Amino acid sequence: MRQSVTNTLRPIRSAIQLAILEPMPAAPGHTPLLATALAGIPLRNPVLLAAGTCGTLDEMSDVLDLSRIGGLVSKSITPKPREGNPTWRILPARAGMLNAIGLANPGIEAFESHYLPRAAVMQCTLICSVAGFSVEDYVQVAAALDEWHDKGVAGIELNISCPNVKAGTEFGTSPSLTREVVTAVRAVAKHCKLFAKLSPTAPELPLIARAAIEAGIDGLTISNTIPAMAIDVHTREPRLANTTGGLSGPALHPVALRLVHEIYRKVCKDTGTPIMGVGGITRWEDAAEFILAGASAVQVGAALFADPRAPLSIVRGLEKWVRAQRCTNIQELVGSVKLA
Repeated sequence: MRQSVTNTLRPIRSAIQLAILEPMPAAPGHTPLLATALAGIPLRNPVLLAAGTCGTLDEMSDVLDLSRIGGLVSKSITPKPREGNPTWRILPARAGMLNAIGLANPGIEAFESHYLPRAAVMQCTLICSVAGFSVEDYVQVAAALDEWHDKGVAGIELNISCPNVKAGTEFGTSPSLTREVVTAVRAVAKHCKLFAKLSPTAPELPLIARAAIEAGIDGLTISNTIPAMAIDVHTREPRLANTTGGLSGPALHPVALRLVHEIYRKVCKDTGTPIMGVGGITRWEDAAEFILAGASAVQVGAALFADPRAPLSIVRGLEKWVRAQRCTNIQELVGSVKLA
């Protein structure tokens, strides 16, 4: 078991050690080429860190200069503390990684007392993720976070699509349930911008997206991980303690890209609703594809486990790309894929 732990964590540990030991280059100026407005939230660039991949709040600042990215999404917060699923709950996969963390988080009370006081001095925009197992759960946490709207919390992302818990994902599986939870949260979140994180496996996703928008959502995050699993062929047992988990990383990218394209063309282009594209971004080209498909911003997730500074190279690549496309701002390229 000890050797298995070492082998699993070695690539993650090596990348983090490299990031700590190498000196950070000087932060570049904030270029107008990448300045982005996300549902009215100003971002210096459209690259954010995805929920659950960068610590509870700003822990990634130990190895990544947050002043050089657009923003980050906090770990998903629930009303009560959660330890999450037992180990193993994160595993490497050939085309990404599997995780079944199970919404481990300190709960809203500890999050407010121990983490959110740092929000006002964070060097990037903060969006807080909310999860729950009932409408009341989402309302309770969102109402508490909305009180921090003038102290560093710019937005709230509703995680209605987590595949790693036994309940709580059903809100993102139908238009009526999505409408119910968004309507209830919108009634208490009067200041923060509101986003809904959708599932890549939900049926009738365009209808779910439209229901969220009609209920008052300000933006969409597309998409969460894909339900997946791994089996130890020697013991014949699931490798994840939860049996199944979520697949993220490069394998998810073309799936999420198609969904962003579809939702942008069928829904968001007409409603003017911004999309955050997330799924398998490891290079600037991956992010650029999301922009062309219709995303106004992107979130980097699994790539952080391999290279905590991946967002910096993505930002640099996007800046060069916008120049090469002869555009004055990256928003000119949103949804501009050339279709036959």
